[in-house]
Amino acid sequence: MQLGFRLVFVAFYFTSVMLFTASLRNANDRIFYKICAARVYQSRLKQQLAGKQLRLESMINPTSVSQQIKK
Repeated sequence: MQLGFRLVFVAFYFTSVMLFTASLRNANDRIFYKICAARVYQSRLKQQLAGKQLRLESMINPTSVSQQIKK
């Protein structure tokens, strides 16, 4: 009888450890996905900022300003 309880306890313990490990992996995957999505978003923002900076620099470029004044 004692062996039966030990076997049930070991099975329950093993099952609970496996479920806990699976939940940790799932949480790890979710966090990894969020980090990757944030990096992609940050990269897009940097590209947009670079484009706007180039447009601004072309607007305040001395040759561009002189061409606009001539018009």
